[in-house]
Amino acid sequence: MGSMRYMNEITRRDEVSLSGAALRGAPWKAAAIGGGVVTAASFGVGVLTGGGDLVWALGLGISLFALIAAIGAVAKPHEGDRVTRQARLWSLRHPWKFSLLPAAITVVLDYPVQLVLDDEGVFGSAVQSLWHGALVYLIAGILTLTLKGRARSGG
Repeated sequence: MGSMRYMNEITRRDEVSLSGAALRGAPWKAAAIGGGVVTAASFGVGVLTGGGDLVWALGLGISLFALIAAIGAVAKPHEGDRVTRQARLWSLRHPWKFSLLPAAITVVLDYPVQLVLDDEGVFGSAVQSLWHGALVYLIAGILTLTLKGRARSGG
């Protein structure tokens, strides 16, 4: 019995691979455009109102980029090749595990922006990036849970 249970468990590496496979069919172009538009709009409105914060606008854009990619990847679980479909269905069954990869993407993309453009130093930049990653994790997890319910109900 114990060995059967072990065979059904997958490693963290397998989970990252499945999340990556699900993201393979993500709408990357739409995600980049969405993130870019939000960054520009946020910074532009800030400049017009006298408080343009490029670092904040870029962090928002990066976070939105990762969210659009994540949700776009799992929104249509029955599209794509067999591996992609299986990975998307796994992601819908494990939304919190799936959401770790978009969160990590956010942290990796956001950290250099924070480090180079902000005066917070190595530690402060890491904290800001981790905070943005945590928000992406939470939002992606909740939205993936919502999509899981829709996929089950056929809508």
